[in-house]
Amino acid sequence: MQKRILITNDDGYESRGLLALADALKPLGHVTIVAPTTEKSACGHSLTVTKPLRFIQVDDDFFKLDDGTPSDCIYLAITALFEKDKKPDLVVSGINRGANIGEDITYSGTAGGAMEGTLHGIASFAISQYYASGRDTLDILGYELAAKTAHDLAKKILQGAYPLGSREFINVNIPPIAPKECKGYKVTKTGNRAYESTALINRNPRGEEYYWIGVDALTWQRDIDEDSDIYALNQGFVSLTPIRLDMTSYDKLKTLEKWIKSV
Repeated sequence: MQKRILITNDDGYESRGLLALADALKPLGHVTIVAPTTEKSACGHSLTVTKPLRFIQVDDDFFKLDDGTPSDCIYLAITALFEKDKKPDLVVSGINRGANIGEDITYSGTAGGAMEGTLHGIASFAISQYYASGRDTLDILGYELAAKTAHDLAKKILQGAYPLGSREFINVNIPPIAPKECKGYKVTKTGNRAYESTALINRNPRGEEYYWIGVDALTWQRDIDEDSDIYALNQGFVSLTPIRLDMTSYDKLKTLEKWIKSV
């Protein structure tokens, strides 16, 4: 039986990364694309519950979800496009334009799409392309290494070799290099991002203030940590990070119990 693959992204249905992902996975099974109509970067694992959503068909098995998030796309695709006993065998979210590393995964719509697939009991991974402006741009390198990685990982998973448990997914980040320069795969933990406020204040023609939240530079508190995702990318490795949806800080349960008794 042909494998069923569902893909989404947070850069919008026309993004080069999404189309490169679809082309990479089509040799492995039947690919269904459901993606947001517009860019939904940094929307996290959010669902739209305040207004209705509708599918708009772009092509065969290719839909855009009017003003939907990646999580909406996966949730509604599984609900409306697949029969209950014929859910997708794999969910892939990406290929994102830009890395999703460290704590950024909590903001990431790309990661959110993979999280939604995981909640439905489907093997899932998110994949993002790190790029360095002024050195190795996407215009020069494209998504060749990311597409090859997505194909190879998907093939291994569809052969029955998914290594993670329930409510876990793989967060994949691709270094900004050509495939021949890649040093291979490295299993990593999430690094610690150094965050700064880059919100810009402006005024409209009526003199009213408004703010534009900028994108912080990729600076890290511990970028020399050899086990981290950012270190792996800087060394020319594809980073694979296992992510759990259970964010409980188990080593602090006893600490919190002792603390609350003193209140």
